[in-house]
Amino acid sequence: MPVPLPGYAEAAALVAKCAALLCEAKPCSEQIALGSSLGRVLAQPIRADRDMPSFPRSTRDGFACRAAEASSHAPLAVAGSIRAGDPPAGPLPPGAAWEIMTGAAVPAGANAVVMLEHVEHVDGKVGLAAGRTVEPGENIVPAAAEAHAGDELIPAGTCLGPSQIASAAACGYANLAVFARPRVAILTTGDELVSVDAAPAPGQIRDSNASMLAAFVAQAGGEPWILPRVRDDAKQIESALRHTLSSDLLLISGGVSAGKFDLVEPALARLGTHFHFTGVRIQPGKPLVFCEIPRDHAPIQPTFGLPGNPISSAATFLLFAAPILATLAGSNQNHPRFGQATVARDVKGRPDLTRFVPAFTSFLDGRTLVTPVGSQGSGDLAAFARADCFLMVPEGLERLPAGSPASILRI
Repeated sequence: MPVPLPGYAEAAALVAKCAALLCEAKPCSEQIALGSSLGRVLAQPIRADRDMPSFPRSTRDGFACRAAEASSHAPLAVAGSIRAGDPPAGPLPPGAAWEIMTGAAVPAGANAVVMLEHVEHVDGKVGLAAGRTVEPGENIVPAAAEAHAGDELIPAGTCLGPSQIASAAACGYANLAVFARPRVAILTTGDELVSVDAAPAPGQIRDSNASMLAAFVAQAGGEPWILPRVRDDAKQIESALRHTLSSDLLLISGGVSAGKFDLVEPALARLGTHFHFTGVRIQPGKPLVFCEIPRDHAPIQPTFGLPGNPISSAATFLLFAAPILATLAGSNQNHPRFGQATVARDVKGRPDLTRFVPAFTSFLDGRTLVTPVGSQGSGDLAAFARADCFLMVPEGLERLPAGSPASILRI
């Protein structure tokens, strides 16, 4: 009796369990220059090297003063001027104000900054404009309000983006400890495939999956290793699989359905592979294989047999392979990148499958809308190029009506 295929949630939970076991062995780390750290995963946390800010900082151009004196509307003598980058000045004399620029240190004795446009100049003095008051602390960021020296600002396991790089720079990190990128083998199979630079004969197609998967791998923090394509030949496939065993993760494209020339699963079985599942109740991507290949002198090799149709391959990578890759890269963001949106028009569902429909998002009246792209199926790369997400239609729904909330998987 055939074993029932797992649904999406069950398959995702199994992958997450395997990812948790992989977390126990953190990858090696290395030191790199801050300028080369975009997209890398921190191996050690970023800590503040001093109080942030290290002095009370003005957030406006204006006049530093005592709030009570300024709010009395008595004219205040201008005792001095300070720009951003000048050493702290003061103390502020009684009945006086200090001209100050945005980012400058607030003089000792001042507890507020009056905005330049809120003062009036009278006989060389300044005063708060009629009807205005100022509160203590207004337009000032106190010393250490953002962080204290030694505070952890960015934890290990964070994938570094522009904002994290800025924070590291502010703390003096010219070099960072990051995890090594996992090496991901990419093996495409099929007699119909030709090189990207070749002119396909009738019945042939260019190998788009290798380039697409390499881009996904690099985007997710891995180091792609594209292997030579293999034909639908059992010996060639098995030989190629043995060649991949030095990699941290293996992605196989094609050859995992139930056809006469789908030879990947038998070849994997001959290597003593442990299969977690050989199909999932999703569309596209139903023939997905998730397994582990044993190795003599290394931990097991997580392996995904992705369907050969490009959109199926993309969906299954993002849903299942990307979390494993993120774990191998040391990232604490090891889950699919789901978000929420409002369905722009009705979308059909399936009683027996969870659908992942290529779609694009737009923003209207404060809402994120998601609209399916017109598509001719899971090989329609022209349509897929217009998509920025997959719209998830849960199993068992006849349709998702327009206006309903929905989960989207970011591409």
